[in-house]
Amino acid sequence: MNEKAIEIKDLHKTYRQGFWLSKKKTLFGISLEVNKGEIFGFIGPNGAGKSTTIKVLTGLLRKDCGDVLILGKDPNESKNRVSLGYLPEQPYFYDSLSGYELLNFYGGLSGLKGKLLKERIDWALTLVNANADWIHRRLRTYSKGMQQRIGLAQAILHKPQLLILDEPMSGLDPLGRRDVREAILTLNKEGSTIFYSSHILGDVEAISSRVAMIIDGKISHTGTIDEITKETGRGSLEEVLAKEVSRVVD
Repeated sequence: MNEKAIEIKDLHKTYRQGFWLSKKKTLFGISLEVNKGEIFGFIGPNGAGKSTTIKVLTGLLRKDCGDVLILGKDPNESKNRVSLGYLPEQPYFYDSLSGYELLNFYGGLSGLKGKLLKERIDWALTLVNANADWIHRRLRTYSKGMQQRIGLAQAILHKPQLLILDEPMSGLDPLGRRDVREAILTLNKEGSTIFYSSHILGDVEAISSRVAMIIDGKISHTGTIDEITKETGRGSLEEVLAKEVSRVVD
């Protein structure tokens, strides 16, 4: 039996919003499993529940009900997140720091110090192909692509067993997307399980072991690319997603 990096069973999540704090349900009993060693893509349209699911997995949101485990443990316990790396879709960093200072700070939070910390920073920067010309500039001067590279670098400094990325290719040019894809593949070869969301379905098809598709807060398909396209009779994930979205709208 394959060991599980992520286990979600019958997960429900409701938000309260507006002046009257009315309830809006976002997740409707979703279930999925990610095996250790996989690169697992999580896809769906805007508002489908991808980021909400990720925030529950990382302990940033509390579930209404259901079971959620990362590496066999409850993500709401901070001690259980030691082996987790995370990059949110819209990270906020202290923009008065340089990129290198930021990594030094986050490395310290992860328990790294001295020679090992410097080695890990150099390793992470090389992996994400960060340019030495801008790594010592203030973060407030960084483009979206630079911020994504630094964000990924901080997420992997401690070489996590499980890496969760929310839209890691967002805002990147084709070369940047290539660098992130190659970084994900390298990290996976070195032992990290990768769970990531993305709107760029071509990249998902290129690197994912399996994928799950979420539509309107419910999982519609899970499996390899071939399994999903054969099951639906479609030629690509883009065609499958378009069909699922139109079905919900209709």
